[in-house]
Amino acid sequence: MQFKRHTLPNGLEVIAECDPSALSLALGFFVQTGARDETPAEAGVSHFLEHMVFKGTARRTAEDVNREFDELGAHYNAFTSEENTVYYASLLPEHQAESIDLLADIMRPSLRTEDFDMEKKVILEEIEMYLDQPPYGMDDHLKRLCFGAHPIANSVLGTAESVAALTSDAMRSYFQRRYAPGNLVLAASGRVDFDAMVEQAEAACGAWDRGDASRPLAPTSVTPSRESIVHSSATQQYALLLGNAPDGVSEDRYAAKLLATILGDDSGSRLYWRLIDPGHAESASLGHYDYQGVGMYYTWLAGEPDDLEENLAAVEEVLASIPTEPPTADELSQAKSKIKSRVVLGSERPRSRLFHLGGGWQMRGDYRSLEEELKRLDAVTIDDLMRVAAEHPLDRNAVVTVGPREDLVL
Repeated sequence: MQFKRHTLPNGLEVIAECDPSALSLALGFFVQTGARDETPAEAGVSHFLEHMVFKGTARRTAEDVNREFDELGAHYNAFTSEENTVYYASLLPEHQAESIDLLADIMRPSLRTEDFDMEKKVILEEIEMYLDQPPYGMDDHLKRLCFGAHPIANSVLGTAESVAALTSDAMRSYFQRRYAPGNLVLAASGRVDFDAMVEQAEAACGAWDRGDASRPLAPTSVTPSRESIVHSSATQQYALLLGNAPDGVSEDRYAAKLLATILGDDSGSRLYWRLIDPGHAESASLGHYDYQGVGMYYTWLAGEPDDLEENLAAVEEVLASIPTEPPTADELSQAKSKIKSRVVLGSERPRSRLFHLGGGWQMRGDYRSLEEELKRLDAVTIDDLMRVAAEHPLDRNAVVTVGPREDLVL
């Protein structure tokens, strides 16, 4: 595979990981905008825009957009996160030109008020559905508890109040600021004709006006605290724990992911053997989430309401175990094998490589091949794990529980 890069005069970056042996192609626009770029009055607008982009352009109706993707045989979709909004398609290489033209066209949507008004109802229903699903929006609540007014705590969906109050003019203003070409990356992976891709990008995007879309990266850290919320209709008691971790730029992110796998993978981890295998809890897991300037260890626990105190104590003992029970060579080897297997198996699909390529470029502005990523993972030692655990103690968390228990004292 070969990495290639080109920047258009208006600032749009075009990058690709070219694999002549691949049988398919994945490409997409990565927009560096998400929940953390929104003001309180704009909460939810990035996700709202994700919906609106498919509602038609000056050249195509919404029906045309969907029909043309289908005619290309494309698997296409979009998603919004705290930091990015991504529009992508997987398809056969012979349709590269048509797919770039189509994806570029929807990057300049019509944003009609009548479509806005109709889609607002859909998104308000989506928010209500999210709040009905256990653990009932508590991940957003926990981030607000930990980080306060820092934008990393913003909800991707926004709130019912913020979305209801959002105007089409405010959405268009946000679009003009955040969808500037210098804030976008057109990325591709698989059997890519890169020279043609650059020409196609220049034809489709070269006339877009420049713009400035900076992102402040104010520091923040978790404030340890505890809170219990009663949700009488819940059948299980849930606990969510959030702690500080290496961010998405830090080289320590490899060690952080290995620590999370050793302690809280869904099978064969310390949490698994302590709580899941003996049947004490329904689920217990730990994950490492990395963003620009912010990293998080996120722990999830679910089980019978009456078992919450005992199970939560067991979770906290496991999270605190590294200083007194360092990872063994076998644990580290197993964790490396798990992560490498997931990465390698995923890399066999151009779409997975696309997300790695575009996401990594927007996070860090660099490219790392699959082989380099595996080497960096392999290079992590037990001493590295101990150092990272000391710098980011896994047992210093904010804790929120939600469920039917009214008598909990945390």
